[in-house]
Amino acid sequence: MKRKGSLIILLFILVAGTLIVSSCGGTESAGESQGLKDITVMLDWVPNTNHTGLYVAKEKGWFEEKGLNVEIVNASQAGAAQMVASGEVPFGVSYQEEVTMARSTGVPIVSIAAVIQHNTSGFASLKEDNIVSPKDFENKRYGGGATPAEEDVLQSLMAKYDADYSTVDFVNVGDADWFSIIGKEVDFTWIFYGWTGIEAELRGLDINYIELAKEDPALDYYTPVLITNEDMIKENPDTVKAFLEAVSKGYEYCIANPEESAEILLAAAPELDAELVKASQEYLSGQYQAEASQWGIQKREVWENYAQWLYDHQLIEEMINVDAAFTNDFLP
Repeated sequence: MKRKGSLIILLFILVAGTLIVSSCGGTESAGESQGLKDITVMLDWVPNTNHTGLYVAKEKGWFEEKGLNVEIVNASQAGAAQMVASGEVPFGVSYQEEVTMARSTGVPIVSIAAVIQHNTSGFASLKEDNIVSPKDFENKRYGGGATPAEEDVLQSLMAKYDADYSTVDFVNVGDADWFSIIGKEVDFTWIFYGWTGIEAELRGLDINYIELAKEDPALDYYTPVLITNEDMIKENPDTVKAFLEAVSKGYEYCIANPEESAEILLAAAPELDAELVKASQEYLSGQYQAEASQWGIQKREVWENYAQWLYDHQLIEEMINVDAAFTNDFLP
């Protein structure tokens, strides 16, 4: 649930990643010995409530019912998108921004499900600083990674309010804890409300939150998403379908049973704060599917609108084929 690093670096990594040739070990795995197909899914970060449906599907045995022995692994240094693009792992957790940028350079990753229906991220600040609209970003310190996308989002939002973008002081905060820097080193940052916003509530900290999706519908993109690559879809469609059938049951269970689902995540990642996980899970239970007809469904206009936004802001050199960037074909 963290904002990512430089997208420019990401593109180089992804393109280089497609040159990696995966290798297979010679010994039979535990899954194969039981007649199951071994599958790895790589997270985009450390385990959190964005990923709970995966852990629920594993704990409930729904992957095994579909003939899969699934291992859920944390993000590698290379990143899930590179590993999926190169075929090192068949499935991963990514986000629409990353998929769009990757496909604009010919990297063949494909989004197969939206984990959350709407962009639940936005700009947060201490209530006492009275930052209630993008107009108030003027003469403030922004903490982030100073990526081209971040800068363009800020600039476009401020332009709607006739605010002077040049007055914003960008501070690269890296992996710093939000609560240790807000109001001290920086005045506002980009957060996911379902994690940092919920933690602020639990701490009794009053914040102002400017929701990105409400400020610009084009920025109501899918984050996160589940991804695979084009070769996997072409050569192993039954595996993709089986994987998503199990995962869909996992997230549907999270929607109906947030408290038990939180306990399943905590059992898999006991290092997480239990109170935060339970509160975040309750919040996301209403966000995973929202008003959509089913969990995971993706709309073409969401992909088209965001790709157009990236193109208009010169973050991609040409419009991508959005119909190749995502698919709903494997959802149950």
